[in-house]
Order: sequence, then structure tokens, then C-alpha cells
Amino acid sequence: MTSSPPALTRIRVGSAPDSWGVWFPDDPAQTPWERFLDEVADAGYAWIELGPYGYLPTDPARLAEETAKRGLRVSAGTVFTGLHHGPAVWEDTWEHVSRIAALTQAMGAAHLVVIPSFWRDDKTGEVLEDRTLTPAQWRELASQTERLGREVRDRYGLRIVVHPHADTHIDTPGNVARFLDATDPGLVSLCLDTGHYAYCGGDSVQAIETFAERIGYLHLKQVDPRILAEVVAEQLPFGPAVGRGVMCEPPAGVPALEPVLAAAQRLGVDLFAIVEQDMYPCEPDRPLPIARRTRAYLRSCGAR
Repeated sequence: MTSSPPALTRIRVGSAPDSWGVWFPDDPAQTPWERFLDEVADAGYAWIELGPYGYLPTDPARLAEETAKRGLRVSAGTVFTGLHHGPAVWEDTWEHVSRIAALTQAMGAAHLVVIPSFWRDDKTGEVLEDRTLTPAQWRELASQTERLGREVRDRYGLRIVVHPHADTHIDTPGNVARFLDATDPGLVSLCLDTGHYAYCGGDSVQAIETFAERIGYLHLKQVDPRILAEVVAEQLPFGPAVGRGVMCEPPAGVPALEPVLAAAQRLGVDLFAIVEQDMYPCEPDRPLPIARRTRAYLRSCGAR
């Protein structure tokens, strides 16, 4: 008889609209928001993210009512930024960020997930800019991200957690380390997405141990190594790669999540670990069974 793993007392698990095939505020191919809320609660999760701004109701009173009646709470909002472009994009960036930060704050959450802009189009693969930043662009990325962290903290009481992401400039372990070295730990933390980090050649346990003081949030995701090899060989953009199934249901892929969660528990801080299995687009009846199985799997890892 095998013994149960130790309870992950510092880890709060949840899921996100992404796990229901939601990438956009409004898209007929996506799960309607009411169904997402019903099913994420049915699957056994108590925490969710907002997803794309405008997918869930943006009126705080309405959203609070809809989440509360299903026993759900919000852990974070998400923003997309192109801060390596420097002060020229600040005004537009802040207009976008401030709306989402206000809703995130109103929902009682404490985190804002910041995703860098893509260097190639997520759907078409069109190259939008050089995939390698210049030294000047790295400096702007660092300084403007610190500015964002300061403004979001001072105005909304939120902490930004920057999310390394495929097809962005913060992707590989080397680029993640360079970004963290250039930014103030007091203003900028990391949202480690285990799937994206593996997709870009990284080891999540090693990242948690190496960047221990910077880990502020986790996204739980797995990559199918066989499909990833095809994606790399064909240089597929991230969107078509997801359509091919590169992000898979745990525990079928990599990294193994039990060691990742155990490493996170050893940090000795409270962390959210939000499941995000990229599945855009997907059939409407597909997400719920996967979500139920994933929640059961996470319980087997100690995430009660």
C-alpha cells in the first residue's frame, strides 16, 4: 500500500478560463462564461482567474454575485504588455492595465499576471518584430516593468507576477534569468508557468530552487514531448501548436507536477497554483471531464 504524499499546506489550487478553451473576451467558439463558472465549481475548484478582460462580467457587483453563489473566489487578473517599447507605450498600457487592476482589486485578489507581447502573431505566425531584444530594449523592459509594478502596487494594492511565455521575449531560462537580474525583487515577481517553461527548454523545479525569492505565483500545465518536438522542428507559432495538442492533460506530459508542487511547498510561502491547459479552440463538452480528472490528480499530489 502506497502512502499519500504530504499535504501541500501552502499551495492553493485553482483553474482558469484558459482550461475551458477561452483566449478572447468574446468568441463564438468559446465556452460561455456562465457555463465556465458552473463547470469550474463542479470540478472541485474554489479559485479562478479573470481570463481575458470582458469574458467574465466586468461589473464588480455582478461578478461578485456570480462567483459567490458558486463558491468561487478570484486569485488574479491578467494583462498583456509590450513594455520593451519604452515610455511611448505607457499611456495605452496603463489604460488597459488600470481597468483590469481595478476589477482584480474589487474581487479581493492580490495578483496581476503580466504577459509580455508576442514577437509573432499567435494565429498566423506573421513575424511582428525581431525575436531578440536589443540591450536598449532590455533596459526599457526592465525599467517599465518596475514602473508598472510600482503603479499597480501603489494604486491598487496588487503585486505583479510576470509570466514567461512562448513566442515572447521572456521565454527561455536564459531570458528569464536576464529579466529577473535586471528587475527589483520588491516590485517584480515571477509567475512560473510549468508548461511554457518546459516548452521553452526549462526545468520548473530548478527554476523554483534557483529563483526562490522571486516565485510569486504558479500556472500548472504540461507539454506533450512528442508534439513539442514536431513544433520545434517545424517552427510552429504557439497558437497552431496548441491546436495540435502540445499542451496536454496531466499526468501525461512534462514536467511531472508532484515534484514541482513539492518544491513550491518547500519555499515556505503561500502560493496560488492555477491550472491552465491551453485548449483553444475546443469542443464544448471536452473541458469538464479533463478538469475533474486534473483536480483528482492534484489531490493525489497532495493539493487538497
